[in-house]
Amino acid sequence: VQRLYDLSSHENFYLHHGDLTDGGSVFRLLSEIKPNEIYNLGAQSHVRVSFDVPEATANINALGTLRLLEAIRILKLHEGEHSVRFYQASSSEMFGNSAAPQNEDTSFTPLSPYATSKLSAYWYVRNYRESYGVHASNGILFNHESPVRGEEFVTRKITKAIAAIKAGEQDILKIGNLESRRDWGHAADYVEGMWMMLQQEMPDDYVLATGQSYSVRDFINTAFMLSGVALEWKGAGLDEVARDLKTNRVLVAVDPQFFRPNELHELVGDAAKAKSVLGWQPQISFTELVRDMLAYDQMSEEENKAHDRISAAE
Repeated sequence: VQRLYDLSSHENFYLHHGDLTDGGSVFRLLSEIKPNEIYNLGAQSHVRVSFDVPEATANINALGTLRLLEAIRILKLHEGEHSVRFYQASSSEMFGNSAAPQNEDTSFTPLSPYATSKLSAYWYVRNYRESYGVHASNGILFNHESPVRGEEFVTRKITKAIAAIKAGEQDILKIGNLESRRDWGHAADYVEGMWMMLQQEMPDDYVLATGQSYSVRDFINTAFMLSGVALEWKGAGLDEVARDLKTNRVLVAVDPQFFRPNELHELVGDAAKAKSVLGWQPQISFTELVRDMLAYDQMSEEENKAHDRISAAE
C-alpha cells in the first residue's frame, strides 16, 4: 500500500480507494472513472499463504475478477468506440506440474488454492470475452521480480537476507525447497508485455516468459556471488547447509516450515506466441535481475544503518 501512496506524488496520478471483495466499491469506481484500460493486478498473491487462507484467496482472486467483469458488463463499458480494455493477471502457477515448457495450449493442473483461484479468474475472462464481447485478455505471466517485490517472496527474501548478513544485521538465511525451479524474469519487461496485449485490436491470451529456468539454489548462489561470497554446499535434505568458502561460516540452512503442502517442481514458459504476435522480447537477464534486486536491498541496509547512527547520535 505504501508504494501506491509513494506514486501519488507523481503528476496525473490519482489514487482511488476500493476493494475487490466489495462489489459496490468496484461498481462505483468504474462508473465514476470510466477507464479506457483496466489492469487487474489485485490479488492475494502468496502461494504458501493461500493454503492458510483459501477462502479469502478465492474471494479476492476469483470473485474479485468476476466483480470487475460484471461491473463492465452492467455499465456497458465494453460497448462503443472507446470501450474499455481489460487485462487479467493470470499466473504460471495454473500449469502446476504439467510438462515444461508450458505455453497457451498446455493443460492446467493447479496445485494450490492460489493457482485454483487464478484459473477460475482466467475462465471468467474467457467467458466474458466470448459471451459479451469484452476486450479482455489473460496474461499468463511466469515469475516476474524486481527490487520492490514483496519481502515474503523467496527472491526478495534471499536478496534482503544477504544484504542484512553483509551488513551484520542477520546471521543466516533459512529457506525451503532448494530444488524448486522457476522461470524468473524482470517485472519491467513483463509490464511492457501487459501493455502490449491491450494495444491489440483483438483480445487474446498470452504467455510471457524468458524460456529459462533456475532453481532456488541457483538464485542463492548467484546472489551471494554478486555480493562477493562463494558458497560451498554440504549435507543433504533438511540437513543441507551452505557455508562461506573462505570463513566456513554457515550462511544458508533448510527449514521445513517454508515447504508447501504440495510442491510445484518446475515452471519454464514458451513465449513464442507473444514474441510473434506482440513483438515482445525480454531484455533483462537473470543475472542482471538478481544484481538489481541485491543492489536495492544493500542500499536500503546502508540507509538503515546510517539512520540508526544519526538517531543514536541525537
